[in-house]
Amino acid sequence: MIFVKNTPNNTGVAIYGDHLDFEHLYDALHEVVGDENEFVSYSSARIRILGVCFDLRHALMGDREIEFIDNGMNRDKMKLMSVMTPEKNVYLKINALWPEILFVTMALNDFIRLYAAKKAKKKYDIYLSRELIWDHSLAMVRGFQAAIASCIKDTVSPASFSRMMNSMNKDYTWFERYTWQYLDILNCRFLEWDNEKRLKSIPTIAKRLAERGEEYNQIKKEAQTAAKVYGTHVDNIKAAIEYPEIIDW
Repeated sequence: MIFVKNTPNNTGVAIYGDHLDFEHLYDALHEVVGDENEFVSYSSARIRILGVCFDLRHALMGDREIEFIDNGMNRDKMKLMSVMTPEKNVYLKINALWPEILFVTMALNDFIRLYAAKKAKKKYDIYLSRELIWDHSLAMVRGFQAAIASCIKDTVSPASFSRMMNSMNKDYTWFERYTWQYLDILNCRFLEWDNEKRLKSIPTIAKRLAERGEEYNQIKKEAQTAAKVYGTHVDNIKAAIEYPEIIDW
């Protein structure tokens, strides 16, 4: 089962799961976000979700961290069952920055709607389709979102959690043609803050991502202007920031 925890320095979240958990989540995310040319106006959001898939795949290849988690077995149970088993299971682990994982969690709502509409072939009746009731990919992605929500609940105050769930799950689409440079700026700014400020700022980050305020619109305008100057697509414009080589999670 996938579970998520706040990292020690409030830098982001640690996502845990066994080999099958990560494999199934990887497949489900790819299924829900569709092919490269399927939901073109959501390409920037799709790339950020595939960033999670990138880490999941590397974890499956042995290129990320592992932890040993108690599995409920002990000597008494082994004796009763006449078996010898390990008392811990190997869990894979990947990390994601708080702004990044909040963005991914919200953007997945859009892709779930798009995926469900595609499967149901009835745009206004997507949640009534019998085909979707037990859809494995939808269940895996919703389970992933639920694990992140549980982590948020354990990390922020009850009042902040309530506000975050409200802003993150309003019934409209946010992330079509999203200016992804804004997310990079929030990520790098978040990394510059101390542990206490990061913790206090998690609800504010969620609100800024969802509402697309004045700063977002300014960055969008600057990116569009730069794209015209250089004669390229706005998605090819990089924000004038650099991620640190080492992140102290």
